[in-house]
Amino acid sequence: MTSYAPFPAAHAPTGHVVRWATWDGAHEETTTILWENEGFTVSGVVGRERVQYVLRLSPSWQVRQFILFRDMEEPDLWLATDGGGRWGEMNGAHRTELDGCYDIDLVCTPFTNTLPIRRLPLLEGHTAELPVVMIDVETLEVRAVVQRYTRLGTHSWRYENTESGYTADLQVDAHGVVIDYPAEFRRLP
Repeated sequence: MTSYAPFPAAHAPTGHVVRWATWDGAHEETTTILWENEGFTVSGVVGRERVQYVLRLSPSWQVRQFILFRDMEEPDLWLATDGGGRWGEMNGAHRTELDGCYDIDLVCTPFTNTLPIRRLPLLEGHTAELPVVMIDVETLEVRAVVQRYTRLGTHSWRYENTESGYTADLQVDAHGVVIDYPAEFRRLP
């Protein structure tokens, strides 16, 4: 079996499991990273918003598909990309307003900040701005926004939403997965 470090646990039947709680400890999220079908499948169950998301990622952590479930067996939202920044719905409708985006951002989880952090080959002190698909899980609004990521240190990054001005300094583990998202989410053991 080929190991796609640093996630050898993704090959195990239970996968690599990460858990967070909201900052106040009232709600939890459990996210599982599995290696299957020549890529990673990430499945997150978010308690506060009562949603489940599924991301299908390439071996280099580029989004291939995004699926969101709220309160039905069928997906509420299902988006896919061709890997070149073109997006569409699974019914074939091309979403031209999302062209150029490579990542997904769900405000309800710290996991989606991991995607650009894992992919961007930034040295300490360097910054990248990138268009990202932002999804509101309550309204299902989908739109492109520009985000900025700056590598502050070996395990620290600054995230900025250039539209709103929101900024957060994020700590990541040895795998590049967000640990704590100040005032929003804390990693659980």
